[in-house]
Amino acid sequence: MNKTKIRQTGQPLTVDIENLSAMLSCGHATAKKIGEQAGARIIIGRRVLYSVEKVRYYLDCLAE
Repeated sequence: MNKTKIRQTGQPLTVDIENLSAMLSCGHATAKKIGEQAGARIIIGRRVLYSVEKVRYYLDCLAE
């Protein structure tokens, strides 16, 4: 299997659980809960990604 290359982008549309937990400054379990509650989970084959825009919108709604 080929290793996924790490690319630097300004504002990614989607992130994996590692980057989502880093972005939210929380653990993997909490990041998964937030991603699923936000409806941001995207499954492509075996890969699970989370929509950054949906997570931000969800957190903004919680903050109000």
